[in-house]
Amino acid sequence: MIATKRIAVTEEVWAELSKLREPGETFSQLLSRMVEREKEGRLIEHLKKIADEGEFVEMPL
Repeated sequence: MIATKRIAVTEEVWAELSKLREPGETFSQLLSRMVEREKEGRLIEHLKKIADEGEFVEMPL
């Protein structure tokens, strides 16, 4: 079930979002795609931080 929610954005943000949409893509689909990219980016940054700052123990083979 799709719930209708309204998000207030400026005209500038609306125009930029419109430019990012693929042909036939809804704003909901666009935002979903953007959320997934953001989550992936945050995961990559977290893994980089662990790799850079983490302490690792060598495991015997």
